[in-house]
Amino acid sequence: MSSTLVIILFTALVSITTFGQRSLIDQLIFDPVAITERRQWYRFFTSGLIHADWEHLLFNMLSLYLFGQIVEAAFQSELLFGSNGKALYFLLYGLALPLSLLPTYFQQQQNRRYRSLGASGAVSAIVFAGILFNPTAKMGFFLIPPIIPGYVFGPLYLLISAWLGKRGKDAINHSAHISGAIAGIALTCLLAWVLHTAYQPWQEFIGKVSRSL
Repeated sequence: MSSTLVIILFTALVSITTFGQRSLIDQLIFDPVAITERRQWYRFFTSGLIHADWEHLLFNMLSLYLFGQIVEAAFQSELLFGSNGKALYFLLYGLALPLSLLPTYFQQQQNRRYRSLGASGAVSAIVFAGILFNPTAKMGFFLIPPIIPGYVFGPLYLLISAWLGKRGKDAINHSAHISGAIAGIALTCLLAWVLHTAYQPWQEFIGKVSRSL
């Protein structure tokens, strides 16, 4: 079984178990004040295992499945991490969970009304790592079919997320999407650089985009 499917199944199991269980959700949800005052740092991770409803869960897990296959295959290739790829893929996802929420934590750590849940930040990390590996793949927004390359989709997605976050008229943590995207790219490039792999994702990204123009 692929690493992506393991994450999806585990996340789905926890999420489905907590549907309608308010007290259980309260113990796992991202709560900046609880983290600050009670040192419940585990919430940076457990909040990524629970979702508001079926739609929320399915959207995140479908996105993770589609892009996770790309990233997982790249991580396990001989040009990148080879036999260490599976462990490093889990590491990427696991680190993206808290990193995607850090800006939100610093902004909301005194806000007793703020709560956040869902794997969107970590999923964004995987999506953007996927774009890093395959920047010319066609993608689309919501109901718009896949018609634009990933290297165009990525910046547009970040701009739209920043605009929606500034408006603040929905209950979505757009900041986590942006932070997760940055974390996915930065961690992937950092791992490749530290481990001196033959394949350097950022250089390959630039080469692939240049050849497509």
